[in-house]
Amino acid sequence: MVNYWLNGYLYRGQYWYKKLLGALVSRVMLLWDYLFVGGYLVSIDKQFDIQRAAVLIMDFQEDIVGTVARNPGKVVDRASSVLSSARVNGIPVIYVVHHGGRFAEASPGRDIHHDLLPTPDEPVLIKTKTSPFSTTGIDVLLRQLRVDTLILLGVATSGCVLSTVRWAFDLEYKLIVVEDACDDADEQVHALLTQKIYPRQSNVVTADELHRMITRK
Repeated sequence: MVNYWLNGYLYRGQYWYKKLLGALVSRVMLLWDYLFVGGYLVSIDKQFDIQRAAVLIMDFQEDIVGTVARNPGKVVDRASSVLSSARVNGIPVIYVVHHGGRFAEASPGRDIHHDLLPTPDEPVLIKTKTSPFSTTGIDVLLRQLRVDTLILLGVATSGCVLSTVRWAFDLEYKLIVVEDACDDADEQVHALLTQKIYPRQSNVVTADELHRMITRK
């Protein structure tokens, strides 16, 4: 009876020891993936060269903002703040608009939002797929401008922003996602992407934080 009890105790001890060890290994692997597999220690190194950065504002069109953004007024205001900071500090701004699907034909709804219009010298690239990298010459343009860091804002977080983060990271661009200058129809999806997924491959900041980063340079 004593031996049975002792053997059972030791077995349970080994079980919990293995469970604890497994959890520890899992945590270490997640940390490794977060810090290194994602790229260049983005969670730690938030520095970037302002001379090599550009703002990429995507799909801020009347119907997209009006029907996809959960809080149109807020995301437009935050996007406007980013544009103002960039222009004052000499950071190039590149617009991307979607003319695929229901926006294939010209209409007031596919126009750039009236509160976020480009200046005459800012390029407007037209895409027909989710990411601008697949159907525009944006990569060539960025390399001509000697840009290696993209500041991303767009609607939707799970659409053009997600696709651009993945594609641009594979092309070895450094990425900054302005989370309150992005929006999505699904609040939980927006939170998951900006809090869990994007930090693995980019710096996620607010518009106010970006302004401070820019003005410190």
